[in-house]
Amino acid sequence: MPSDTPTTTAPAASATQIGKDLPYLEVGTAAYRRVTAILFVAGFSTFATLYCVQPLLPDFVRAYGASPPGASLSLSVTTAALAVALLVAGAISDRSGRKGIMVASLALSGSLGLASALAPSWPLFLVLRALAGLALGGLPAVAMAYVAEEVNPKSAGLTMGLYIGGTAMGGMAGRILTVLITDVSNWRVAVGLVGAVGILAALTVATALPPSRHFRQREGGLWSGLTAAWRLHLSDGGLVALFATGFLAMGAFVTVFNYVGFRLQAPPLSVPPATVAVLFLVYVFGIISSPLFGGLSSRFGPGRVLVASSVLMLAGLGIMDIARLDTLALGLGLFTFAFFGVHSVASGWIGLRARQHRGQASALYLFAYYMGSTLAGTAGGFFWHGWEWTGITLFVGGLLGLLILNALGLASRRTQ
Repeated sequence: MPSDTPTTTAPAASATQIGKDLPYLEVGTAAYRRVTAILFVAGFSTFATLYCVQPLLPDFVRAYGASPPGASLSLSVTTAALAVALLVAGAISDRSGRKGIMVASLALSGSLGLASALAPSWPLFLVLRALAGLALGGLPAVAMAYVAEEVNPKSAGLTMGLYIGGTAMGGMAGRILTVLITDVSNWRVAVGLVGAVGILAALTVATALPPSRHFRQREGGLWSGLTAAWRLHLSDGGLVALFATGFLAMGAFVTVFNYVGFRLQAPPLSVPPATVAVLFLVYVFGIISSPLFGGLSSRFGPGRVLVASSVLMLAGLGIMDIARLDTLALGLGLFTFAFFGVHSVASGWIGLRARQHRGQASALYLFAYYMGSTLAGTAGGFFWHGWEWTGITLFVGGLLGLLILNALGLASRRTQ
């Protein structure tokens, strides 16, 4: 398996010194464009695999007899397993290198995607989705650490935005393709094709991503290293606030996308599934906003940009409350545009803030991020069951109110 662990036989100190002397990747160079393109592909595949089931929740209700909150487990068990795996994957990559972990993650998750397409029962489908979540844990935090180590820190915000743009494209494609393929075939074919994309992405990363030049291998026991990193990062109030940002923003985002399909297909809108798929094109706004907000954070400071993007999420939610297809699409677009701005700024800020154990800092942020998806995404089902879209609006509005307060606190403190 390809590895980016230093191959030199010199002592560790010499390898570290060599890493310090090597130049960073600079915006505008061919090497930079190559790396960002490959990470875009990796992010695309990861998030297509993760979110391809989200628009299929009504199909799972029909196929397996699950309730709407039960159907949402197809995503929630995956994000919960992913969140746990991230904590370990970051520490393993701090010792074994970045590239090999990313390749294994993509290959295994793609294979499990193919297997889940053949699952004959709902419990087995959920088990395979949970295993896919564990496998996916080797990509997001490790990719963030790779960017923090290899790219000039002055361009970290822009680069992270480009990577997150790939995740946005993957999330959009995973949702749209599964709906369109399901419309002409069935959901099993759709999920299987997404798994095949994961295997192709693994081959791309294995053959084309350059090995790390600034990776510094950490020694010592895995558990002792984990606990030391956790103590260090959780004692930093600025990092904890950034972790909370991920939890709240992702919880709000996933809740809306989990249940907007139910709202669209129910009266008075009664939108056919193919039209629901078209609405997922709002992810294009996320692809645009990720590098845009990443660049703005470098220019104006991440605190101000984080507050602005959080407020825009709330505005988008308010527009969605109007029961018309055009205004719902407009509000969903603004909500998506702003969410990826929040995530891009917070992700880039993590890499700048954490001076040590960057893999674990990224992992803790993403742990909070995906636990927000797991807990809020499932809890939202009970609000939908009790009060339908009004309940979703109140629940998500509460999360966004906390997000704005948290962003104001981050903007007012010195966190760099």
